[in-house]
Amino acid sequence: MLKDKVCIVTGAASGIGLAIAEMFAAEQAKVVMVDINEAQLKAHCERLGSEYVVADLSKREDCKNVVDVTARLFEKVDILVNVAGIQTVSPIEDFPEDKWDFMINLMLTAPFLLTRYSWPFMKAQKWGRVINLNSIHGLVASEFKSAYVSAKHGLSGLTKTTALEGGPFGITVNSICPSYVQTPLVDKQIAAQAATHGISEEEVVSKIMLQKAAVKKLLQPNEVASVVKFLCTDEASMITGSTMTIDGGWTAA
Repeated sequence: MLKDKVCIVTGAASGIGLAIAEMFAAEQAKVVMVDINEAQLKAHCERLGSEYVVADLSKREDCKNVVDVTARLFEKVDILVNVAGIQTVSPIEDFPEDKWDFMINLMLTAPFLLTRYSWPFMKAQKWGRVINLNSIHGLVASEFKSAYVSAKHGLSGLTKTTALEGGPFGITVNSICPSYVQTPLVDKQIAAQAATHGISEEEVVSKIMLQKAAVKKLLQPNEVASVVKFLCTDEASMITGSTMTIDGGWTAA
C-alpha cells in the first residue's frame, strides 16, 4: 500500500520521527527525512536508503526548501508527517520570550508551512495524507509548559481546519496525541521536571508522567509509528480531522 509513496518526515533523526521513517522505509516508500542534526540524519538515511534534508524548521525558507527538494527528487508529495519539536519546562514569569517565538515557529508555524507547500501536489493527484504528531497536551494542559501546550493546542485547530479543506480532494489530515513516549526528548524532560519540582527522576515518571494514566507505562516510538501507518492506508480514508489519543487512558476520566 505504501510502496513508492513519497513521504516527508520531520524530526527524523531520532525518537518518534526516526521510528516513522523506519516504518515507511520497511514499506518501500520513498522517504525524505528532515532534521537539524546532520550527522545523525545522514547516518540513518544511509542505513535506510532514504533521502534527507538538513533544515531549521523554525525558518520559513527552510520549510519551503524541504518541499522544493522533495519535488525535485520525486515530482510529488504523498504523505507529510510533522514530528519535529522540543520541550522547555519553565514557570511563565521566567519563560524566555525568544524561546516562545522559536517553539511556536517550530511546532505550529512549520507544520502550517509544510502543509501549505505540499498541498498543491496532494490536491492535484486527489490523494494525500497529513499527519501532525501532536501530544496529549494538544487536549489538556500541564503547568510550566506554556509554549508547548499553546503550540499543540494550535496544531489541533490546524488539523481540523485543513481536514475540512482537504476532504473534497481526497486529502486526510489527522493529529496523533500520545502521552509520554520514551524518546531522548522525554528523557531530557524527566531531568528538567525533576529539577523544577524538586523530586527524583523516578518520581517524575510515576507521579507526573504516568499519574493520570490507567496503563502505567511509557509509550514506545514504534507504537506511534504503527498508528501513522494505519492512517496512511485506504482503510483510514474516512478518518480525518481527528485528534487520535494514544494515552493509556489518561483522558478517559
